[in-house]
Amino acid sequence: MQYEFLKHFPRRMKNVGLYALLIQNSAQKTIWKQYGFLGLDEQLNLIFAVMLYVMEQSLREEHCTMDDIGAYIDTVNVQYFRKDMTYEECRQLGDFIINVVLSNEGKAMYFDGYNFEQNEYESLHISYVANRIIYIDQEFRRTSYYLTDDGYNLMLATLEIENNMKLTIHEMIFQMHLEKQSYDKAVDEIKNVFNLLRIQLQKIQEAMGKVRRNALNYSVKDYEEILVENLDTISDTKQKFQNYREMVKSRAQALEEENINVKRLSEKEEEKLNHLRVIETYLNRTIDEHQKILNSHFDLKALYTKELETLSQMSLIRRFPLRTELYDKILEHPAALQKLEYFLRPLFNQDIEKVYNLNKAFQLQRPVRKREEMDIEEELDFDEEEWQRQQERLRKEKLKRYEKSLDSLLTYASKKGEISLREIGRLTENNKDERERLIPNVEIFKEIMVEMIKNREIDLLDLQKERSEYIQDRPGEFQLNEMLLHLAEEYPEHHSIRKIETYRIESGDAVVFDGVLNEDKVRKSIRCSNVLIRVIREE
Repeated sequence: MQYEFLKHFPRRMKNVGLYALLIQNSAQKTIWKQYGFLGLDEQLNLIFAVMLYVMEQSLREEHCTMDDIGAYIDTVNVQYFRKDMTYEECRQLGDFIINVVLSNEGKAMYFDGYNFEQNEYESLHISYVANRIIYIDQEFRRTSYYLTDDGYNLMLATLEIENNMKLTIHEMIFQMHLEKQSYDKAVDEIKNVFNLLRIQLQKIQEAMGKVRRNALNYSVKDYEEILVENLDTISDTKQKFQNYREMVKSRAQALEEENINVKRLSEKEEEKLNHLRVIETYLNRTIDEHQKILNSHFDLKALYTKELETLSQMSLIRRFPLRTELYDKILEHPAALQKLEYFLRPLFNQDIEKVYNLNKAFQLQRPVRKREEMDIEEELDFDEEEWQRQQERLRKEKLKRYEKSLDSLLTYASKKGEISLREIGRLTENNKDERERLIPNVEIFKEIMVEMIKNREIDLLDLQKERSEYIQDRPGEFQLNEMLLHLAEEYPEHHSIRKIETYRIESGDAVVFDGVLNEDKVRKSIRCSNVLIRVIREE
């Protein structure tokens, strides 16, 4: 499926349908006006108040007849709504809410949700209340109403969880899904966690905007509330999600190594691997968002303190009218214009003139040169700029080795259109330079092959389009997509390449490369699965 987030879409639309059908059944009826409920907001308030009563009666395992509902509406109306209704009218209104709005006059209710996996609409059955026959005093037959599962889900969804508990609950559910290896459900939960952190960060940024505009309009209660939420969010979340990331990374790596060295993964295992990669991506984004919240938390505290201090200092500023205190006095004594600079100088924040202090001239001066020289020597012990340049040079050299190795693979594959790794091994067996260019070291060659097998089919046109639509920093480490685009653009012999396909060849023994150096300069032998590399050029 192209868009993984569209999975289980009908389940989401079921929740939407619970609200949509309720509003549809209520808004189209004019009977509300007979009882004084004119607006949709008044109607929905009464409907949910009645549903809450039915739910409470169901939880207490008590009867909920139409007489009970009518008496409840009558009591609530007298105390709160204050509409001009008699008890009989309240009972009639209860009958209308239960049998018309919530039960659709006995007709089944359906809401269509599009199933993107089946490529068709799926009819979702919705039912809010149900009834059963009861006998009161073993003689009188009555109908008692209770909420269905859909009714319970609707009512529970309207009760908001405390903000400081949302993150904890979703994190616990995420952990549970990881332990059960239900990675598809874990993807949804880690997205919820990330969304909660993003919302918290936006709240901090909005609070900072309000403080900058006018700190007096931002109450101390609001400031305290957001600080408490921040502390709850950043308490120990980062370490937890770092541990989750390491666990997810190790599980994904185990599946990848199994796919390369042991056997081909089944369709279900490949789906698990894809879910693990998505989870790892969102865990990285979650940790970054956590760090942003931490920084913004201290920025908000510093900004709010500074703004309040500035407001308190304004009360100490002495104000005076320019006309009476300046203009009139200058008109009385025009000679004062020669000293006007003393009045204007503070407005331009100019430094006052320095005065030579004779008392300082005759004080004993302590030697400070030796101490300054020691400080200079300590600063020169480590040249940070040189170290940075050296690290940048080493990084570029390593990327160059990746580039040469990938260029060598594409060159061999381009000659015939496709080539296996075993054939490449035979071609480079007696050519030391070509072998070292193909395999600079064990780690580099392994990473390239893992990435190519993982991606399988790479369309360079799609990569170019994606790069043109998104602005992002150039990565400091090896990335297969970026390196392939670089080769296709900078190397003339690769200009016409449009698609690269990599497939494992199931039949045959493993391919062996002897005497290959690793990062520790120790020669080893590489055993890996035979792989077919196919290059498709533009016609």
